[in-house]
Amino acid sequence: MTAPPSPQLSVVIPIYNEEAILHSAVVDLVDRLSELDRHWEILLAENGSTDGTVAIAEELRAKYAPLELLRLGEPNYGKALRAGILAARAPIVFCDEIDLCDVRFYKAALPLLEGGGADLVVGSKAMAGARDRRPAVRRLGTHVLNGMLRAAVGYRGTDTHGLKAFRRDALVGTAERCKVDRDLFASEFVIRAYREGKRVVEIPVEVLEKRTPSINLVRRVPNVMRNLARLAWLFHIEDRS
Repeated sequence: MTAPPSPQLSVVIPIYNEEAILHSAVVDLVDRLSELDRHWEILLAENGSTDGTVAIAEELRAKYAPLELLRLGEPNYGKALRAGILAARAPIVFCDEIDLCDVRFYKAALPLLEGGGADLVVGSKAMAGARDRRPAVRRLGTHVLNGMLRAAVGYRGTDTHGLKAFRRDALVGTAERCKVDRDLFASEFVIRAYREGKRVVEIPVEVLEKRTPSINLVRRVPNVMRNLARLAWLFHIEDRS
């Protein structure tokens, strides 16, 4: 039997209680990935779902050979994203969201990564040219988080959450060095990339969510505040050493 080709692209997607959209989103993503003319793998990083998400993911894994299911056993977005990044095998890694799966971003990011102009490409919902079509409270949340990151750790970009793509050889070590999890892992990952001198490029994206967030925004606030304080302290210690 011929061994399957090594992936050229890895797509990492954390999933939690996504039974309503998981099947249709993955099927559509697989169809759209054919437009890129590259061998790919999808890593679904399931973290503590209590609905039918796991069963649907298992069905998808049986249907699509290049799809893997990682199970973490606890609701922790950052831990799931980190596990997916570290498990990814391809030289180019995309971090996506199941309610986005925007292959237009892939097409825009690939030339920057493969052409040597960037190590990390961030799809920004908040920079000039972006179209953030989420509810107002979600848009406000992005701006508030960015403001807190600027005040606490001197972040100067426009977005840390959502779509990202990077060269694995340049950024996998950065992911390994990240210390916080949950909602702030993605922020630490991007900020560490800046601090380590990686070539970070932001490009505007259009965001239209397919469903309401699986975890209520207000419920996230305590963990965000704790991890933000921890992140500020960690960077302070690192800068002094």
